[in-house]
Amino acid sequence: MRRPIIAGNWKMYKDMDEAVQLANEIKRGAYRIDNVEIILCPPFTNISEISEMTVESNIGLGGQNCHWEKEGAYTGEISVAMLKSVGCRYVIIGHSERRKYFLETDEIVGRKVNAAIAGGLVPIMCVGETLEEREAGKTLEVVKTQVTGGLKGLSADYLDKLIIAYEPVWAIGTGKTATPAQAQEVHAMIRKLLKELYSEEFSYSRRILYGGSVKPDNVLELMKEDDIDGGLIGGASLKADGFVDMIKITSSLYAEKGE
Repeated sequence: MRRPIIAGNWKMYKDMDEAVQLANEIKRGAYRIDNVEIILCPPFTNISEISEMTVESNIGLGGQNCHWEKEGAYTGEISVAMLKSVGCRYVIIGHSERRKYFLETDEIVGRKVNAAIAGGLVPIMCVGETLEEREAGKTLEVVKTQVTGGLKGLSADYLDKLIIAYEPVWAIGTGKTATPAQAQEVHAMIRKLLKELYSEEFSYSRRILYGGSVKPDNVLELMKEDDIDGGLIGGASLKADGFVDMIKITSSLYAEKGE
């Protein structure tokens, strides 16, 4: 059975004091929940401090990006080993903002996925279409290309812990959200594609998150869909009450299912 994930991507928000306060509030609010995997992805400067705060808690930490090389003269970059050394277990790869503003291609995403796994981190590989691509009816084509490109040359055994996040670009930070049916359609296509690329067992066991203006008032209907296994939360993860509410809503739903 797939354990749901609620992950918070804090992006370029929160200085050290703000980050510590937010992490403390989330830790207190969600400390009894054990049927949801909780992940926080703060800015790099805050990870070490938050790692110390969340030791032996139900919260895991992730980086928002990584380089594909182990080390080298790459000013401003950060390696998988560096993330792991400060307590990270996960790393977001290929977020739409990285693709848009930093021109990351499917090839680059694939190299980073490979590096993350080789270095002992769980990659959260992001895929998703723009508004123009959706309006042109190219959603499934675009997402299929991104998934295939990001996983090219990697075996099922190697990708055993892979997490995928579908985040339609047009729904990120805009207040617009894909309807549960729209999100489910793409999630189901991704799962079907993974079956074609690897196996039914691999496909069934992969967790696929939805990201795109997920909030407490829409998380329940999204999580009810068969192929949506949690959320990669952006702006709504920056306020503890709302983020904890989403964790609790997801936890209650899965408890009702007996999972």
